[in-house]
Amino acid sequence: MVEEKLRYSDEELEEFKALILEKLEVANAEYQDLRKQLRNGDNSDRDTAPVFKNMEDGADTLNREELGLRASRLEKFIKGLQGALVRIENKTYGICRATGKLIPKERLRAVPHATLSIEAKENRTTRR
Repeated sequence: MVEEKLRYSDEELEEFKALILEKLEVANAEYQDLRKQLRNGDNSDRDTAPVFKNMEDGADTLNREELGLRASRLEKFIKGLQGALVRIENKTYGICRATGKLIPKERLRAVPHATLSIEAKENRTTRR
């Protein structure tokens, strides 16, 4: 009988930590860029005919909303990555919070902040 692993080894956790830190650095840089774009969005010096002003204002509003949504999603992603780092320190990283089993490495490499296995996620969606 093969004994099932209860957690990832320290070496495996270090591998995941490096991956997460890399993704966190990229995400933080992108988040700061989006915030800068949102802050500087009103500083445009356009000299256009009044007829087009309403269309431009509408496009600007839509663009700002889109930037805001992207920033919000990115902020959630960053918090997820930070939570993953805490789980690595606690040595609970990669353990499905629904089943208690290890989440496959492939999933964690694709979604490093995952807290549910595919199986648990599918079960959760079908119960709704």
